[in-house]
Amino acid sequence: MFSYCTDPSSIEGLAWLSCYLTSGTHMLFYASFGTVLLLLAITAPVALVFGYGGAMASRSRVAPLRWFGKIYTSMVRGIPDIIFFLFVPIALDQGFEWVRHQALCDSSQPVRQGNDFVVCDAAKLPLSDASPWVHDAYGIFLAVIAFSIVFGAFAANVLYGAMQAVPRAQLETAEAYGMTRRQVTRRVLVPQMWIYALPGLSNLWMILIKATPLLFLLGVEDVVYWARELGGAKTSAFTYPHPDWRLYYFLALLVFYLLMTWISGRVLDRVARRLSRGQATMGGEAQRKGAVA
Repeated sequence: MFSYCTDPSSIEGLAWLSCYLTSGTHMLFYASFGTVLLLLAITAPVALVFGYGGAMASRSRVAPLRWFGKIYTSMVRGIPDIIFFLFVPIALDQGFEWVRHQALCDSSQPVRQGNDFVVCDAAKLPLSDASPWVHDAYGIFLAVIAFSIVFGAFAANVLYGAMQAVPRAQLETAEAYGMTRRQVTRRVLVPQMWIYALPGLSNLWMILIKATPLLFLLGVEDVVYWARELGGAKTSAFTYPHPDWRLYYFLALLVFYLLMTWISGRVLDRVARRLSRGQATMGGEAQRKGAVA
């Protein structure tokens, strides 16, 4: 980064530290914070879509659809998260490669050969000659799907409970005015349910933030990966040898996650106050009394 960093062995003190903190590997470490934020930005809305679909399926009058919604939420919630985080990417990856093998390769050759899963080179994802960023993007894609399936099931349970909490009298009044079931859902049920769902969704958001270090288990070079790699004791084979500094790197991650959850809490509190305005809830009643006083 700096001109005096060409020979790290000839510098010391703050100059050495400035070169160390601006090395290429540290640039990757800083970029990994963006990977975590990107995962949150994509996973949260996708999981919410999964959750809304699961909640609506659980309320459906069509029995098979209702059974699917119930099974989805019960099964995912009843299995340890780490199992899904490891199973879903592997299952999706092999599923995609199997489809490509059938289309692009000699499909007469079985992909299951003993304990090995073998496909032709053209069917592999990503391709062996693909750029590194393609491998990273594919890993993040699989991670997003795994996180979305897991947290979507929890969101489905939260949204289903929120829908049940909406006063039945409001729905019956809308039906009395001649609204169809779909109109009641779209114009009354869904707008009203968010205030009831927000506490549960807030907790899910916090848990999702704290679950992002599981990216490390999926092979994604996230903040935990780089903190372990950069903080570990280096030997003379490395450009910047140093003692075991993992404590300081993981302390930086602790501060990062505490800051993330603190900011999220402040934002969610403001959203809750805004949604409570005019609502027949304890929060809305407190705001009404405060305005009168």
